[in-house]
Amino acid sequence: MNTTAAIDLLRQLVQVPSFSRDESAAADIIAQYLDHQGITTHRHGNNLWALSTHFSDHRPTILLDAHIDTVRPAAGWQRDPFTPTQEGDRLYGLGTNDDGGSLVSLMHAFINLNGHPDCPNLVFMASCEEEVSGKGGIESVLPMLPHIDYAIVGEPTAMQPAIAEKGLMVVDVCTEGKSGHAARNEGINAIYRAIDDINRIRNHQFQRISPLLGPVKATVTIINAGTQHNVIPAECRFTIDVRSNELYTNQQLLDEIRTLVSGTATPRSLRLGSSRIDEQHPIVQRAIHLGLTPFGSPTLSNQALLPFPSVKIGPGHSERSHTADEFICISEIEQAISIYTKLLVG
Repeated sequence: MNTTAAIDLLRQLVQVPSFSRDESAAADIIAQYLDHQGITTHRHGNNLWALSTHFSDHRPTILLDAHIDTVRPAAGWQRDPFTPTQEGDRLYGLGTNDDGGSLVSLMHAFINLNGHPDCPNLVFMASCEEEVSGKGGIESVLPMLPHIDYAIVGEPTAMQPAIAEKGLMVVDVCTEGKSGHAARNEGINAIYRAIDDINRIRNHQFQRISPLLGPVKATVTIINAGTQHNVIPAECRFTIDVRSNELYTNQQLLDEIRTLVSGTATPRSLRLGSSRIDEQHPIVQRAIHLGLTPFGSPTLSNQALLPFPSVKIGPGHSERSHTADEFICISEIEQAISIYTKLLVG
């Protein structure tokens, strides 16, 4: 299989909307494509996976994962996001960079190596609900897979290996006051109390700094309070976006945040922790041998949900993701198929 086949498949996928939790049409296309290659697929919801032939318990097993869902088109598109448009080396279309380029490249590396005598066991996964970290995504399929030794997660990293990535925790805080009439000196203004809480969050420095991921970043991103202009608000709610490094668990960060606020801090989830793979791991060493440079990634992926080591690497650039006129380069997909193949049989 070659780059042309991968691009043709990507064109088909662009034409089918595959927003998170609504990826069935895209999953159908992928299943049909693999079936035409003589590869048996398994399906759970809109997650698809396939095992390489001649599976052996005596060889390590590598999961190759990329997601099929996309965000909704951002404002400002100058092209139809669902019409694949090639201009020179660029292929424009929603999901081409995030995560179509990685998806078709990993898939074709899998097809090329299927049955290769020197290749480990491979499990190719086209997962859903990644953009919303949905529980119906890869997390729901993991118990159905064979034992996995480590994974390659396809995401746009310019084909450099991310050996660590930040986690995510969203915390909702409710700061309480006491209502009263704004014209009189009565009540306790919950907004003023929340301002003090927010300033403590803004100025707080988490002490453990990762060499790869840097410090933990906590940012207040939403605030809501008040019912009328003349009523002292009895309640102010705000939301904190917390990007963790691998030196903290989300529970540890939550405990620390609770010491900073006077209100009640409630996490939406603790499951999206930071991840890291040892730089001496064989897959990382193979990447280095190929001239690639390990780094720490600030963006979240399915790595956060994997209970085994993983490296994140794929064609394209993270800054193109979720933007108007998203694109991937044909040459990037060609390079990706080659590098994935060398990583797996190196």
